[in-house]
Amino acid sequence: MSELELIDATRGEDGIWRDKGGEALHVSASDLERHTYCPLSWELARRGISGRGEAVSRGVEEHAQIHQQMASYEHARVSVVKELTVWGWWFGIVVALTIDAVAWYLLADQMSPQVLARYLALLAVVWVGAMMASTILPWRKWLNWPTAAEAAVGKDGIDAKNIAGMIQGPGFIGGWVAGGKVEAAFGLGAILLILHAAALWTVEETTHAGFILLSAAMLWTLLASWRLQRALIAGNDMEEARHQAGLDKDIKIAYSDDSKAADLLIDKNTGLRGRPDQIVIVDGEFIPMEQKTGRIPKHPHLSHKVQLLAYIHLVKVVTGHKPSFGVLRYGENDIHKVEWDEDHDKLLMNQLEEVQRLMVEGGAKRNHERQGKCKNCSRRRACPEALI
Repeated sequence: MSELELIDATRGEDGIWRDKGGEALHVSASDLERHTYCPLSWELARRGISGRGEAVSRGVEEHAQIHQQMASYEHARVSVVKELTVWGWWFGIVVALTIDAVAWYLLADQMSPQVLARYLALLAVVWVGAMMASTILPWRKWLNWPTAAEAAVGKDGIDAKNIAGMIQGPGFIGGWVAGGKVEAAFGLGAILLILHAAALWTVEETTHAGFILLSAAMLWTLLASWRLQRALIAGNDMEEARHQAGLDKDIKIAYSDDSKAADLLIDKNTGLRGRPDQIVIVDGEFIPMEQKTGRIPKHPHLSHKVQLLAYIHLVKVVTGHKPSFGVLRYGENDIHKVEWDEDHDKLLMNQLEEVQRLMVEGGAKRNHERQGKCKNCSRRRACPEALI
């Protein structure tokens, strides 16, 4: 067993211990969970003593299964959104073709196709000019146009730095000779107008052309129906995945610590950091959720509550919006709501400051006289104060 290396740090007026460089000592939410369970278990973990036992192995396997279920649900949810979006595009083509067909029938006696083609070509030139001007000029900066990340923060209260975009990234703000979604929309609109103008210019018989367009609309209706069927199948898959994950309807997973994009949540002011199992969106609010495996207790363990409180605090710091509660989940159906209030805030800070003190001064001691607690401790084999 390695020696415990103490840290040279001093306690500030706010109770937080900081090193010589002024940086708060790093404490993870898992550190707080272990320390609250028993300070000696936390110290043994710092000395490099890993947890052993059947319960530990089973917990790792069950956690992996839970994360797989969450990932499957989120993948299915994204697939539904994608399929519905594509179906919407295809149905839009049906509507456009139908409008064109009807318009060509109605305009047959009032305006020649060539005259209408000139109007559409002129409008296309205007759209091209708008695209070029919006690409060349930094109009977003002039108008204080929000980025994708800033818009998500304003809408949902989240840090959206990981938002992905096909055309523009989360921090895109435009600038000199820089285009994004708006510019792409102008360009696409200009292309569509030019294609319509070219088609009209070559038409000699509008009635015949209208029939062709109406037939094309019917064909695209069949294709759109096929896309809708795929969307419905994806919806069924999503519901099955949601049921397996044990999530309520309309809950969206914003974060999972098993995903590659799951960043470490950090509070630089206190030194607290951690990765909650999941962060879910409930009624527009970001709620941390911690999954616990093994035997289901009658009441949530204090150590688990402290760990969850740490995640609530981190979500508040990272997003700028305080969650009103967090969720502890034991097994599939035993769910506990832990409110965030002033008393819980004090409890969290007291535990954090005590862990930091022990990192500087050492001297962790067993905090209980319960043999059953020592019996279930995964580091009992190396504990000098074990009761059994």
